[in-house]
Amino acid sequence: MTDVTTIERTIKEYNEAVFDTDRDRALEVVHAALERGVTPEEIVFKVVLPAMDRMIKSISEAFDTSLAQQYMTAQIADSVVTEMIPGFKRAPQVGGRVVIGSAEGDLHSLGKRIVIGCLRARMIEVTDLGVNVPPERFVDEAVAHDASIIGISAMMVHTARGPNGSLGVRKILRERGLEDRIKIVVGGAPYRYDHDLYKTVQADAWAEDGVTAGGIIADLAEGVRT
Repeated sequence: MTDVTTIERTIKEYNEAVFDTDRDRALEVVHAALERGVTPEEIVFKVVLPAMDRMIKSISEAFDTSLAQQYMTAQIADSVVTEMIPGFKRAPQVGGRVVIGSAEGDLHSLGKRIVIGCLRARMIEVTDLGVNVPPERFVDEAVAHDASIIGISAMMVHTARGPNGSLGVRKILRERGLEDRIKIVVGGAPYRYDHDLYKTVQADAWAEDGVTAGGIIADLAEGVRT
């Protein structure tokens, strides 16, 4: 067990690097911590994941967090966790499996990329289906990868509300008898303007931004497993 002072120093330096969206500095902090005896497990669970939770808290309290900060928080976390996992004494348990993509007719990808980084940092396996994904492919890929969550991003109202977004995925899940096994999470600008829209499109949950989506999907995946 590493001494508290060393962990606290690492947390402080890592948080500063992430706040400044400085990936190189964040990695320098992590590598220096390893040299001081901090374990890969401690870096992931005491430094990286709490930093993500700090970003979520900042967003929920309406602090000034830019998309760049959200994106880099997710990408830095993804990079660090990917590097640390091979050094774990025991392989971490997979936290769930997710397929994610932008709804058919939607070509926006930034929010989705933030979500992917956050999920991978939480030990969740993610299959990125890209953009303009038809509902049939969402379901087929979820089944093929044994995923319990389908994440659907939509930045435009007509792709969020249309028959080829969440509504189309729900219809196929119902027809195939998969509703208990696979849940739908949606996100994007239309849902921020209408908090009940996720109910209209028959999703199981929604997330206001890419960072908080990571926690919501992780919790929902846990619920499907239990």
